[in-house]
Amino acid sequence: MTDFSRRTMLGCGTALGLGLTTGAAFSQVPAAPAGGRAGRGPATPSPPPSIERFDPALDALIDVSSPIEHIVSEGFQWCEGPVWMGGADGYLLASDPRANQIMRWAPMGGLSVWMHPSGLQTPANPDIDREPGTNGLFLGRGGLVAADSGTRAIVAIDPVSKKRRVLADRFEGKRFNSPNDLIVSPTTGMIYFTDPPYGLVNKATPEQRGQYISPAREMDYMGVFQLTPDNTVKLIGKYNMPNGIGISPDGRTLYSTDSTLGWLAHTLDAQGNKVSERVFIDMKAENVMPRGDGMKVDSTGHLWMSGDSGLGIFNPAGHRIGRIRIGGAAPNCEFGADGYLYIPNGTGILRVKVKAQKIKVA
Repeated sequence: MTDFSRRTMLGCGTALGLGLTTGAAFSQVPAAPAGGRAGRGPATPSPPPSIERFDPALDALIDVSSPIEHIVSEGFQWCEGPVWMGGADGYLLASDPRANQIMRWAPMGGLSVWMHPSGLQTPANPDIDREPGTNGLFLGRGGLVAADSGTRAIVAIDPVSKKRRVLADRFEGKRFNSPNDLIVSPTTGMIYFTDPPYGLVNKATPEQRGQYISPAREMDYMGVFQLTPDNTVKLIGKYNMPNGIGISPDGRTLYSTDSTLGWLAHTLDAQGNKVSERVFIDMKAENVMPRGDGMKVDSTGHLWMSGDSGLGIFNPAGHRIGRIRIGGAAPNCEFGADGYLYIPNGTGILRVKVKAQKIKVA
């Protein structure tokens, strides 16, 4: 990233030594992008994409010799929230939250605009709206659901008519910050989502370094939330810069990121309500990719977690068994029914053949 974005915020509390405090009035973030090149001389060339195996168990999920293809080189301001639509002959949808649109990619048709505007239905206010479009996309509840950072809501989108319906935009009378990522439970139909303020322009002054301030914010915290089938909103917890979210195949473990702790695991009961939480992967542990972002959980419970250098592949016990390097940051990924894993990388998309499959959600 070359600007002050959500990618630079996650994990920086540890990387930069900022003493972040969970539940602070305005959760802290760095005032400058990590990895910026100003005053540091020429950038070091990125290594070519590659797959690394740290445990033989990786072989059941992906062949380390599989080529990593760059299928879209440009066309996005920032590619987010990919979701595969249909069967093996289907297509990929991906959000471009800054351009307020959802793009469509298909092997035979290439890249095209699928929906514009995707989020905010009125002109964006440049003083407030940093990302007016949708972000995370997920199939569930009979259609497409989206974390809409522009409207600051969770919305349902009919894949045929493309009509939008707001499912929730407030908690305890206050508007969400800007919903970022979401998943639908395969067992209960619950929607779980993260709500950082990345979609809003940060008005912090140099003297307010480490804060995220916007006159549009109504909540003084950032949370992970639960949306029940009747669209009642419940708070899972307050965290520092929550971003990615995933769920186990049996619907009993919810995973989310926290910029100071790392990756959290929330135990859920049979109804999908939170029972407890623990640190699943410690941000400070050795060989863990910094700046955790989005994630996907496959049908065997393995986690494919994005970060600065690509995707880390972890087993259900939290042991890293492999890594896919893409020469830069990966915001998230998606399993296609065509046997490929799709990986956004900023302005474009890569893909690689995998044996792993996505969790089926009704």
